[in-house]
Amino acid sequence: MVAGRYRLRSVLGSGSMGTVWSAYDEFLHRQVAVKEMKVPPGIPASQADELRERTLREARAIAVLSHPNVIILHDVAREDDQPFVVMELLPSRSLAHILRDHGPLTVGQAAAVGIAVASALEAAHAAGITHRDVKPGNVLVASDGRIKLTDFGIARNVSEATMTRTGIMLGSPAYIAPEVASGGAVTPAADLWGLGATLFAAVEGAPPYDADGDPLETVGKVVNGKVPQPKAGPLADVIGALMKKEPGNRITLREVRHRLYPLQTKTPLDLFGAELFHTPDGKKTSAQPDATDTQVIKTVLPEKDKVKAEKKAEGSSSELAADPGPLPFLRPPAPAPAPGSGPPTLFVPQPKAARRSSTATAVLIAVAILLFLLAAGGGFALARTVGGQSLLPPAAAPPPTSNGVTDVPAPTLVQQSGDASYVTGNGGQFGLQVPEGWQKFVAPHTTTKFGASTAVQYVSPDGRRSLRVERLAKYFTQFPGDGEYIAWLKGSYPANAFQLYDPTPLPGGKGSTLTYRLAEGGTLPEAGRGGGTRVTFMNLVQAGSSLWILSVTVPAEQESSGQDVFSRIAPTLSVSD
Repeated sequence: MVAGRYRLRSVLGSGSMGTVWSAYDEFLHRQVAVKEMKVPPGIPASQADELRERTLREARAIAVLSHPNVIILHDVAREDDQPFVVMELLPSRSLAHILRDHGPLTVGQAAAVGIAVASALEAAHAAGITHRDVKPGNVLVASDGRIKLTDFGIARNVSEATMTRTGIMLGSPAYIAPEVASGGAVTPAADLWGLGATLFAAVEGAPPYDADGDPLETVGKVVNGKVPQPKAGPLADVIGALMKKEPGNRITLREVRHRLYPLQTKTPLDLFGAELFHTPDGKKTSAQPDATDTQVIKTVLPEKDKVKAEKKAEGSSSELAADPGPLPFLRPPAPAPAPGSGPPTLFVPQPKAARRSSTATAVLIAVAILLFLLAAGGGFALARTVGGQSLLPPAAAPPPTSNGVTDVPAPTLVQQSGDASYVTGNGGQFGLQVPEGWQKFVAPHTTTKFGASTAVQYVSPDGRRSLRVERLAKYFTQFPGDGEYIAWLKGSYPANAFQLYDPTPLPGGKGSTLTYRLAEGGTLPEAGRGGGTRVTFMNLVQAGSSLWILSVTVPAEQESSGQDVFSRIAPTLSVSD
């Protein structure tokens, strides 16, 4: 039993990165799939803990996806300090098993798979999520025609440990993109390569690179060898356009779907017959990992290549999505041992012949200290002189102000565009300048008073600051002003944990600006600081019949810098009703 709720029944599949179980949710009385994450061998304990926590963090970000071609994530549970990801259980076979038992797909079947996977990836990329491990083993085909992409989040987490950082590469060598295999940035373009390689396997019956051979040799061919070409056929051009070594030269997912639609002549229900969902001897699929399973590969790069790769990775965007918020499972750090709690220090008397007088000992210690200081000072001066640096120490960072506020450097702003419409095509487009490097998330938001909306959120790399854009469509057809929203906001939190400052009208009278403090899970302390307090700066903007909500939230100790960021961002918002 996991988390007192999910009863594990049988193993559906197992690989080096995890085990997927068929399970039963005893609370909601339904069948589910539960994935247990495995820590790769050789990972230090500290990195193993980080992988676990990032699995939970990533799962929370992925939970916003709701798409017919994506396996639904139901829950994240924890048992014995291990994360378990609870997903939709889809009676199906993986594309890898279908290809293994029945050979290549027809043109129509391959087109249907390509359209489904491209649609799933397009939705994921729009939400700021990169799959990172697209391959036949992660494509599920059901007998009722449903085609779904699975294994979001776990693959994304494990692939964050690259060759250049830890000497370990995690991925599927036969389907991994060249830039990822060489230790470069992992971007959404890597999923385009994975889709191309999956379609290659679908029409050829085998992956583009040897899946059963030596992983390092396979990776070497991916990085340095020529890109394999499929046999001539209707899908050859699409596969070739996806499997470009230069990420920027790969066609878009929209173009993929545009090219494949004419090739799908029937519905998936009619394309995938019942015979595909059994092994050739009529038995059910065995729960054995595919030869293309995600692997843990110990790598040893030549020193010159390692230096180049490390420099390249320093500026790459291969980090995970930023923390979307506090995690409920974070364990507090181990307490430091109390003074005097260690083992007793033993005094071992020296033989008389080995003892020195206290004066001689003091002289020796003084000489040793003097020599050390001369050596250290001379070495420092020599190093700074050779490097062309001043011998004076750098200016100290500004200390916190007297009221406890700590400033952070002002970020560089970059222009971004987004869609806050709940129904696509129903207005909701906006433009905005966003701090560089902040990760984008898109999530539905529903309240009983204002109905459904879409929240577009940008989160700082450290997960502590966020920028949020939300649109309440047709708000002003029901309410005369933004006072209804302000009253609702005030009533959404306990009085002792929420403090709202008097709103002031925006220039032109089309809305209000306000500030509020919120103590997360506690009570506001005196002066509104400490205790997990966060400060939000917000503009309520009227555009036609819609109410737009723009806010920046920061820890209370960063109030000054947060207000500065908000004052720079707010004037850049442009919206369409």
